[in-house]
Amino acid sequence: MTGRIANPRIEKLIVERWSPRAFDGTEIPQEDLDTILEAAGWAPSAYNVQPWTFLYARKGDANWDLFLAQLVEFNQGWAKDAGAIVYIVSDKYMRSEQGNSDNHSHSFDAGAAWALAAIQAQALGYHTHGMTGLKFGEAEAALGIPADHRLEAAFTIGRQGDKSVLPDFLQEREVPSHRKPLAEIAKAGKFA
Repeated sequence: MTGRIANPRIEKLIVERWSPRAFDGTEIPQEDLDTILEAAGWAPSAYNVQPWTFLYARKGDANWDLFLAQLVEFNQGWAKDAGAIVYIVSDKYMRSEQGNSDNHSHSFDAGAAWALAAIQAQALGYHTHGMTGLKFGEAEAALGIPADHRLEAAFTIGRQGDKSVLPDFLQEREVPSHRKPLAEIAKAGKFA
């Protein structure tokens, strides 16, 4: 389906997942969004602190314009047709009754949660597109994110649309990308 070549033992959903920008503009039912975000919450995390929070807006709801406005203009141009926009926020601290300590892996753990959200969305027939093209520095204030948390990224969720809704220069890029071969991303032993 995607033209990608992978080890046949790799889960099909992983290989078929890709990040289109063309969405069809339909709303995502709350039940589907809840399923995707609950799946994200099943990600592993250091000491099981689950440092992620997902802030979301569904197309047409009271938060939609605010959430769309926190993306850079380029991303606003295509994300407007998604069914949901989700911001990923991580807590920088491990919190306990004994006090707070730095959580070295908060970003790593939030990334694991995002990956599970993307795979669950794919399983439900949606596509996702992760972004760091955000108005960092402004978005935190607009979304009420406290200073002891970190805005990591955002992603859209939606039903794939026809690429003709995109500008010409994006239409040619609207295909699944390939991945580096294993030999380029995995090394036995030391880095160098």
